[in-house]
Amino acid sequence: MDQTMKECPMTDPIPSPDTILTLAYKLADAAAVETLQWFRAAELLAENKLEAGFDPVTQADKAAEQAMRAVLAQYRPQDAIVGEEAQDQTGTSGLAWVLDPIDGTRGYVSGTPTWGTLIALNDGEAPIFGIIDQPYTGERFVGGLGHAFMERVGIKTPLATRNTVNLSEAIIFTTFPEVGSASEAAGFHQVAQACKLTRYGMDCYAYALLASGQIDLVIEAGLQSYDIQAPMALVRAAGGVASDWRGGNPMNGGRCICAATPELHAAALKMLQKVPLD
Repeated sequence: MDQTMKECPMTDPIPSPDTILTLAYKLADAAAVETLQWFRAAELLAENKLEAGFDPVTQADKAAEQAMRAVLAQYRPQDAIVGEEAQDQTGTSGLAWVLDPIDGTRGYVSGTPTWGTLIALNDGEAPIFGIIDQPYTGERFVGGLGHAFMERVGIKTPLATRNTVNLSEAIIFTTFPEVGSASEAAGFHQVAQACKLTRYGMDCYAYALLASGQIDLVIEAGLQSYDIQAPMALVRAAGGVASDWRGGNPMNGGRCICAATPELHAAALKMLQKVPLD
């Protein structure tokens, strides 16, 4: 066991930032073993969660979340767990780990390296720490508790959103062209029409690009809590803004705007606040 784990016994309800970082790395490493094993493998099987449409889950999704839960059972059994592929687990510490083993399973089964493992730690009010891990490209994006960096092959690069303030200069992303409901799609496309460039299909990797200063806006709808908590922690740590389409806390899912600057966020929010609640 590494030294930071020794300094924070499992009975301690408030782990140190170093302990949280070390444990989050253990979670990401455990998930990567499973996701890389099955990525682009002929044996990969995709079950459909939907009767209409296609929302896949694979053996890699299930195995990766199980692996992360096993790490938490060893080091932080008193913490709650919210995950995509298994039942939520209650805790006694006031902290909750929010896990999405493969965000972007459609991309995963298609062989595109735009999926990622999402790991967030929530203190009961907001995610205070988040990781977007893309093990195939070797990129680990980390934000919160004083951290904002991308690590690859042992080299850490600072993360910072760029300073775009006008929609006319912005690059905007969302995962699906249809976004969500018809009214949500109309709201998104109104913002997108004011932007310089619109791109689709990146799932969680779009938020990593935003935190890296490559793009300016990510706007989505129909999210779950495990889809957004790690990305919003990362974006905020890099200097960006994250809210729902009414300006509130997006951590429980639904609609989300993540923007590089407050000015850009305000411009998009002004349009999206008009979208009716479905």
